[in-house]
Amino acid sequence: MKLHINNPNHLTDFVALNELWIRHYFKLEHADKELAKNPEKIINAGGYVISLTESNQVVAVCALFNKANGIYELARMTVHPNFRGRGLAHLLMAACFQQLNKIKAKKVYLISNTKLKAAIKLYQHHGFITTHLGPHPDYQRADIVMEKIITFIT
Repeated sequence: MKLHINNPNHLTDFVALNELWIRHYFKLEHADKELAKNPEKIINAGGYVISLTESNQVVAVCALFNKANGIYELARMTVHPNFRGRGLAHLLMAACFQQLNKIKAKKVYLISNTKLKAAIKLYQHHGFITTHLGPHPDYQRADIVMEKIITFIT
């Protein structure tokens, strides 16, 4: 398994994997379609696209969107269905925290849905706490916001 950060060759797979999981549970929304047109904007705005590959196949992805002043949104985390159950989401999460520590981020938050039980459990395991339950203005599918204050490792 190989970790990549901001590999432009992985952006097409990043979009495809995200559309696959969103369609499985929900429906694509306007923000999803807009991001698919220009996923480079994550990187261009100071964010990060993190991917894991096995035998040159992108098998897991996530993004850290730069929201300003040391605050990042963890989003678009998914693992290819054939590679689930192997701990790859934990590897992605560790890579995110390593990157956030490297850039001295202050806080990371995420927007999700409570019916994604495994994802919520993953986030809780990694120290995220719930800050909002209920509808979200940006996504019809979202009903939970979680965050974590970053503690720097020196």
